[in-house]
This record gives sequence, C-alpha cells and structure tokens, in this order.
Amino acid sequence: MGLFDKLVVWGLPLVPKPVVGKFASRYIAGETLDEAVEVIKDLQTEGCCATLDVLGEFIKSKEEAEPAVEEYLSALNRIHEQKLDANISVKLTMLGLTLDKEYCLANVRRLILRAKELGNFVRIDMEDSPWTTDTLDIYSTLRKEFDNVGFVIQSYMRRSLKDIQAQMKSHKKVSVRVCKGIYIEPREVAYKDMAIINSNFNLLVRELLRNGSYVGVATHDERLVWAAYQIIHELKLKSEQFEFQMLLGVDEQLRNLIVKDGHRLRVYVPYGRQWYQYSTRRLKENPKIAANVLKNLAGW
Repeated sequence: MGLFDKLVVWGLPLVPKPVVGKFASRYIAGETLDEAVEVIKDLQTEGCCATLDVLGEFIKSKEEAEPAVEEYLSALNRIHEQKLDANISVKLTMLGLTLDKEYCLANVRRLILRAKELGNFVRIDMEDSPWTTDTLDIYSTLRKEFDNVGFVIQSYMRRSLKDIQAQMKSHKKVSVRVCKGIYIEPREVAYKDMAIINSNFNLLVRELLRNGSYVGVATHDERLVWAAYQIIHELKLKSEQFEFQMLLGVDEQLRNLIVKDGHRLRVYVPYGRQWYQYSTRRLKENPKIAANVLKNLAGW
C-alpha cells in the first residue's frame, strides 16, 4: 500500500457521510427492499438477472440475526411474487457465525428451505480467512440436504484449489462463484502478486467447468472475461453451464458487451441501512478505489 493510499484510509473517517453517500449511490440499490426491487427491474430490461444482498456482517448478538433472516425471507417472497430473475447472497457473520456455528447453520437452513419451496437459490458468500473453513463446512452440510445452495471461492487464497477439489469430490455438480477476493490477508494465506491471482482465477474456473460445476465468473477484469470465453469455447460448454457476475455500478459497458455476446449476466445488488458501514469498510479494503473516488470528487 502506497503512502497516498495509507493517507486515504487514515482520512476516511473524516469524510462527511453525504460524500460517502455520493459514492455509494452508484453501487448500492438503496436502504429498502422496494428500492432494490426497482433496480432489479431496470436490470432485467437490460437483459441481466440479479442476486440480492442485505448489507450487514459481524453481528454481536442473536437479536441482530433474526431481523436479517426475516429481511431475506421477505426478499425471497418478493422475488417470487413479482417473478423477478433473482436469487439471494448471504454473509454468514450476519447470520450468527461469530456467535454460534450451529445457530448460524439453522438460520441458513431456514433460508434455503424457503428458497427451495419457491424454486429459488441461496449463495453463501465467502468472507475473510478466519471464517473460510466454517463457511465451507456449513455449505457442505447443507449441500447434503439441498441442491439449491452454492458458495464462493476467492482466487487470491492459497487454499482455494484444494477447497474446490474437496467440494467437487464430496458433492455432485457444485455451484461456485469465482472472484478475486477483497479482504486484506497475510502473505502466508493469500497471494499478493496480481498476475498469480489472475492465473489462479483462470485455473479455478477451468477446473470447475471441466468437472461439470456451475460457475459464476465474477469479475470486472476484461482479461479474465476473455480467458473465461476461451475456456468456454475450448470445453464446448452450453450457456446453462455458467454465468458472468458483476457488481452494481461497475463497468456497465463491459456488462452490456457480455450480455450482447449472448451470455447470462448476474448483477450483485446490495441494499440496506448498513450502506455507510459497508461503503467505508470496502473503501478501506480497496484504498486505491478510495483514492480514485476522492480524486474524482475533488475534480483532480
């Protein structure tokens, strides 16, 4: 991290909330489910589908987890009622993982069961490294009961290839979102060289697709999109065997190009009252993005 980036991270708490809100409005669908639904409807007119994410993580009590579960149940019901092409993504630390693993498992099971009843799907997000093993354990347990659940793997994690190999050995046709990863991790846990991270990304995508898994290629890096195109071509895959995924508000031109090429593209649509905490946390985790935002706001 360069000196300027460090200064940006240090200065983030001093940035007025409205300024952070100006940044966030592009990448977050709003505070309410109603607002998020309208964003999904707009995305569908562009040929995209979506995954809904209720903002929040690292809750401190079980009393905080229950409203999160209820909000996700409401989201699943709304998706069904309005026939939206969307599913949900959940963070386990928002559902009680830091408090009680079995309690968290019960909460996720509740969501997956309701999604199953509605013909929908639940993606379990991957968080930072202290929670990787527990997250995969919970996924594996639930995958034995349900087929409408998937997980996320991060290409900057050194363990990721072994993790997907273990899951593919244990379960038939796993569903995996492959992304680079955003959390700040020590070198013994995560690769630091971007060329290696990108190469590992392509390796994970190829390994998963070659073994019949459903893959969400989650990237805004056109080099990785092209590499995925190459793998899809070489393996002669059908469109229902994969999809591309992107964050709301990021490189919409590339998003449109992928859709124009005839590929399914899912947009990650976060919403909720925790938008400020989410935005500042993500800016701290990605100081170069924060620096660019502040430069743009300052007219540099």
